Amino acid sequence: MKLSEHFSIEMRSFRWLLRHERKYTLCLIAHSILTAIVSYVPLYFSSKIIDALVSGDSVRVLVVYVVLTVGLTFLIKVIADAIRPHMDAAFKRAYLNEEWRYSKKAMEMAYESIEDCDIALLRDRIKTESQTGFNLFYLCRTTRNFIFTGTQIICSLAMTLSFFRNSMISIQIKVGIVGLLAATIVVESLCMIKSMKITNTFWDECVFLNLIMEKYNNYVSNYGAGKDIRLYGMADSLIKDMEAFDTEQYRKNRKRSVEWTKANLPRVIVLEILKFTTNLFLIAAAVSGAVSVGSISKYVSGIVKLLWAVAKLVQDTQLAFSNHKYLKRYFTYFDIPNNMYQGTLTVEKRDDVEYYVEFRDVSFRYPGSDSWALRNINLKFKIGEKLAIVGMNGSGKTTFIKLMCRLYDPTEGEILLNGVDVRKYDYDEYMSIFSVVFQDFSLFAFSLGQNVAVSRDYDKQKVIDCMKKAGLKERLETLPNSTETFLYKNYDPSGVEISGGEAQKIALARALYKDAPFMILDEPTAALDPVSEYEIYSKFNEIAGDKTAIYISHRLASCRFCDKIAVFHEGAIIQQGSHEELLADVRGKYYELWNAQAQYYMPEGA
Repeated sequence: MKLSEHFSIEMRSFRWLLRHERKYTLCLIAHSILTAIVSYVPLYFSSKIIDALVSGDSVRVLVVYVVLTVGLTFLIKVIADAIRPHMDAAFKRAYLNEEWRYSKKAMEMAYESIEDCDIALLRDRIKTESQTGFNLFYLCRTTRNFIFTGTQIICSLAMTLSFFRNSMISIQIKVGIVGLLAATIVVESLCMIKSMKITNTFWDECVFLNLIMEKYNNYVSNYGAGKDIRLYGMADSLIKDMEAFDTEQYRKNRKRSVEWTKANLPRVIVLEILKFTTNLFLIAAAVSGAVSVGSISKYVSGIVKLLWAVAKLVQDTQLAFSNHKYLKRYFTYFDIPNNMYQGTLTVEKRDDVEYYVEFRDVSFRYPGSDSWALRNINLKFKIGEKLAIVGMNGSGKTTFIKLMCRLYDPTEGEILLNGVDVRKYDYDEYMSIFSVVFQDFSLFAFSLGQNVAVSRDYDKQKVIDCMKKAGLKERLETLPNSTETFLYKNYDPSGVEISGGEAQKIALARALYKDAPFMILDEPTAALDPVSEYEIYSKFNEIAGDKTAIYISHRLASCRFCDKIAVFHEGAIIQQGSHEELLADVRGKYYELWNAQAQYYMPEGA
């Protein structure tokens, strides 16, 4: 990475920190400056007190120096301590904001980015790196250290400036001390470069281990995994695996510690040589009368602190540089654009509810794939119709729904709503006309009412009505707190566990609560038996009323009541028609699928 890129990332990171966490950044700057200054106050006035004692100054002068020492130190510490709680609170908020940013980014991304496994791995990696301390948290650390050490360098130079301006001190001593400082800084820099390289190699090697261990820990700590762990005797195997990962990480960490110690040994030796030599030079200067006795401690402390600050600055620069590659990866994730065309047209509100949806020569393949998921799809239906989509696994049914809901845009062709390409409609408004229950719907460990309404606030009576329509009337009556009952026990020990079938009915109630013109069920009843599924679909057909309802199911009997059935096979629609029309075609795919399923529900020998 070039120096200009390092500078660009550092500036962008600081601007980002100042923009998103302004209070924390300002508190950090003020607190760092104050804590850096406070140690110089007693050093400066101690030399004054010693010189006053040696020269026999009055008690009044000594008292003034002591009062200034104690008073200024106390004042600075009080101000710093007053800032600290605000800084800590702001940091905790920054930590929570960081967690929220991942959620916000996920919601702002195009859906194709959410399904992209490379992007998912990138997100997991930078989250793991953040937990390790890199990214923005190292940025906070290096920002604090830069301000702290920068302030110390300024204070140290101010304390030692009079030494180098003293004409009574020989040029040889001055050059000797400067040379030792320069040599020490060079050795410090080389040692820090080597030690940071060792540390970075260690963290890079641990990324995979950290990801794996996090997956293991998440699995083991999830109470839902407890049944599998016990029933399949997985405990010993999981423990052995985790012990193996821990042992490997310990081995790498021990190796890193030994190498790091070896790399830093030269800087420790050179630093002690500098301290010893500086003391000798200053004692010689004091004996010759070039400097006062009190100035010896001031200059020694100033030079040592200057050296420490410069060495720390080098270290922090190396740390910042090594963190820049992590920040670059971090920003790469948050810079992922949403390339979905948003559109501006308003979805027409029609009193006659005459909405037409048309797929016109639509073909689609997923990003990064060479094979077509859908090919030359032509289908037209109007609101109020009941459309069933059937076909074998992988035939393109769910992809068809994703395109209609604009989770993806077609690779070829166009999808029209009332003759207008759906890409021209306002994206959020277009999405609002669909109530969809996918196979992989999610319920949350919140209250039942919040799950149905997908909102913190909700209409309780409407939630109850939707749940009754979805077939949950009896279950609702058994709940201790009605719609306020929490699902699962993550946040409330009195939360209820629900079956797979009940979860699917809650998802159906959610679709009813939204009350959108288009209602889509993408095999949400897979956990139900065929009879229960048919009952749900039949009831849902009644509930849909004049809305457009689209059903996807493997069980063809559940779709008999639909106005139209589209049969998908290998990404294409190969048949369309009513149940009776399709069943009359004894050579068609629908007839084949129907009879393949019917044999399991007919008496033996029939």
